[in-house]
Amino acid sequence: MKANTIAALIVTTYIGFGFTAHASAPQPVFSPEQEARIGEIAADYLVAHPEILVTVSSKLLEQQQTRKQNMFALSVMDNQTALLQDPDTPAFGPEKAKVAVIEFFDYQCVFCSRFAPELEKVMKAQPDVRYVFKEWPIFGNRWPESLQAAQQGLSVWKQKGAQAYVTYHNALYATGHNEGALTESDIRAAASKAGLATPAKDENTASLEKNSSLAESLGLTGTPGIIVMPVSGATPDTITVFPEAVTAERLQAAILKASRAQ
Repeated sequence: MKANTIAALIVTTYIGFGFTAHASAPQPVFSPEQEARIGEIAADYLVAHPEILVTVSSKLLEQQQTRKQNMFALSVMDNQTALLQDPDTPAFGPEKAKVAVIEFFDYQCVFCSRFAPELEKVMKAQPDVRYVFKEWPIFGNRWPESLQAAQQGLSVWKQKGAQAYVTYHNALYATGHNEGALTESDIRAAASKAGLATPAKDENTASLEKNSSLAESLGLTGTPGIIVMPVSGATPDTITVFPEAVTAERLQAAILKASRAQ
């Protein structure tokens, strides 16, 4: 029996079962003997052609990812002001940029550390983009330096500006210290490199709590969380959310997509 015949048979079976499951007085589509035979044929065919299962699995995964992206995009659209116009959030790049890249991150996150050099590449290649840095120290309860680094970063930005903040940000990730390895000495050295030798106090706690609430509203469950979107005229089709670290190439492709917004 040909593959398309088998596929049609299986689909017909599912449709029949799906319909009868919701009907008030269902009538059997197949007799028990027919149902048993259909099952045998389908099972034998799938054993002989396991590539069909791979194809179906890939299609299901693609559909799940599409649905997830749509849900992310709708959440992003509901929170555009908090993402793009929060005065407590460090940002680097033209204020009138057409596209923004927003990252939620923790300095102790190993995946954020791997993403950092990729982001640096993109920032050099795409200076016309607005880069927004959402400090989200999710490991703060486990490793105090996570919270300390976030506090210090916001202090650098407030006191020394955007360029100093980027210097601090990149210097911390350049240590390669994460997953509990980041030290107070690392934080002091990065701040000093950015031009701020004064240790941060806890005056930025409200900002960090605001970032945490925003991340949860967006549906993010860990770091990094990366959003690429038009600064104005955003639609689900022009928004990309990466709930994981990505390459510079994927990030640039998302920027290109966002730049096509009308």
